[in-house]
Amino acid sequence: MYSFAYHKPTSVKDAAGAFAKGSEARYLAGGHTLLPSMRLRLSHPSDLVDLAGVAELKGIKVDGGTVTIGAMTPHGEVASNAAVAKAIPALAKLAGGIGDPQVRNRGTIGGSLANSDPAADYPAAVLGLGATIKTNKREIKADDYFKGLFETALEDGELITSVSFPVPEKAGYAKFANPASRYAIVGVFVAKTKGGVRVAVTGAGPCAFRQAAMEKALSGGFTADAVANVKHAASGLNSDLHASAEYRAHLVTVMAKRAVAAAS
Repeated sequence: MYSFAYHKPTSVKDAAGAFAKGSEARYLAGGHTLLPSMRLRLSHPSDLVDLAGVAELKGIKVDGGTVTIGAMTPHGEVASNAAVAKAIPALAKLAGGIGDPQVRNRGTIGGSLANSDPAADYPAAVLGLGATIKTNKREIKADDYFKGLFETALEDGELITSVSFPVPEKAGYAKFANPASRYAIVGVFVAKTKGGVRVAVTGAGPCAFRQAAMEKALSGGFTADAVANVKHAASGLNSDLHASAEYRAHLVTVMAKRAVAAAS
């Protein structure tokens, strides 16, 4: 690990200020990706801005038809929050299936979305529910956020402050998990919302994406049978030691059926 300057701000303003002063600064949320890469000397920030002490980035609020989660809220708190479980059961279930207890009590929604790991769970919920990602500079719609492999719409120094999820009529999530890491080899989030049906896939491609053919099929009837014969092309999907692109393509349909069944 290379040397770096450490900052522990207590406000979003101070955090952004500390970041701006560093030549190669990085924000630290849960640290599950950044710290291991630093130990391996694959990442060497000049400044590390620890967000753990910024109280305004934490907390959960359910107001009418919206669930708002602070960026530094751990997965475990989302999973165990009764208000979230009542408003969007699928979101609480998704959070409860991330990693293991250690990961769920340290990892945060903001860190997950800023990192945008192709196999992370939260991107599927954000895209599937049509959430809004709020930063210290602006609001970003879910459809405009995910750009590619570990690539998002965030600008340099831009800090996620919260994520707002509109409460759907019904929603479900299903994933085929890596048995060791619990990352999604393929995960599918489906939601029936006031604006229509949304189907979001994680784990299969370089970043989370929507499955338009399944959305169209489910708009005609929100049942597992509606997507049973909708096939996803293997072209452009991830292929690694865990699963081939062809197998991931098959899993998109299987997990979609299970997600719809869970929602119903």
